[in-house]
Amino acid sequence: MGAAAEDAVQQLGRLMDQVEAPLRRSFQNVHQGHPRETMLRFLKAREWNVSKAHKMLVESLNWRIQNEIDSVLERPILPVDLYRSIRGSQLVGLSGYTKEGLPVFGIGVGQSTYDKASVHYYVQSHIQINEYRDRIILPMLTKKFGRPITTCIKILDMTGLKLSAMSQMKMLSSISTVDDLNYPEKSETYYIVNVPYIFSACWKVVKPLLQERTKKKVKVLSGCGRDELLQIMDYSSLPHFCRREGSGSSKHLPADVDDCFSPDHPFHKELYGHTTEQSSHKELLKMGSLHVSIPEPDPDDAKIVEVIEAEFHKMGGQNGSTNGHKV
Repeated sequence: MGAAAEDAVQQLGRLMDQVEAPLRRSFQNVHQGHPRETMLRFLKAREWNVSKAHKMLVESLNWRIQNEIDSVLERPILPVDLYRSIRGSQLVGLSGYTKEGLPVFGIGVGQSTYDKASVHYYVQSHIQINEYRDRIILPMLTKKFGRPITTCIKILDMTGLKLSAMSQMKMLSSISTVDDLNYPEKSETYYIVNVPYIFSACWKVVKPLLQERTKKKVKVLSGCGRDELLQIMDYSSLPHFCRREGSGSSKHLPADVDDCFSPDHPFHKELYGHTTEQSSHKELLKMGSLHVSIPEPDPDDAKIVEVIEAEFHKMGGQNGSTNGHKV
């Protein structure tokens, strides 16, 4: 890292030393003993502008306090049946780790339905996964590998993506806004696999609108991406949808492969078990939904959503999935 970047980190550190005690306590939950890496993430998100990075970080910490994010792992905010229902329609799971120790999250963009509960339940469930990743998984890996591991990679499965996905844009935009403003630069790379024509068409329009650092993070792979992904992880860490012999068809999936999206997958059982155990040590003042406030999206991000919606409207004459067409 260059001298200018190091100077920016030091400047931001001095500003953070001056914030009020509640913000400092919340900041400890965020950085988990590695404040420098956290400040780097916020600086990158604001193009190394110290003042803007400080504003972003303080606003994020205030959001955490106002929405009780620091206690999200200490109570079962979702009944088990609703948790399983949400997990069954919002397809996210931890499939393993890269050879360098980064956790690998699979996301079923194309087949997520988001139709079992309210926006708030989905958002808080997503936040719970983020917090479990940042406060349990990443510290565990940091200890195991003897160096700070503070980011992950995400593999987005586009299998089954349909024009009807436009109805989910509000949900996806809300989750994206929460991540962009409060968990910036947590993903090293986004690998996109099993790509249908509908995604290819939108990607060509959206890509020029993205910031350069974001474009560098996104890699669209051929087919299920297995061969490329095996260069950075072992076969056992591949998400189930990347183990197919052919693109976009589950009939070629080995029968003994664990579905990382399943509520019965070890990751989800451990996450729910952790919150249940933690809650048994607390006096719960209230149960149920946190109803987390969703920040207003960045104007540039809102523009991208509008472009995607417009592109979907253009293709409105098509019906159903176009999963057989590749980039």
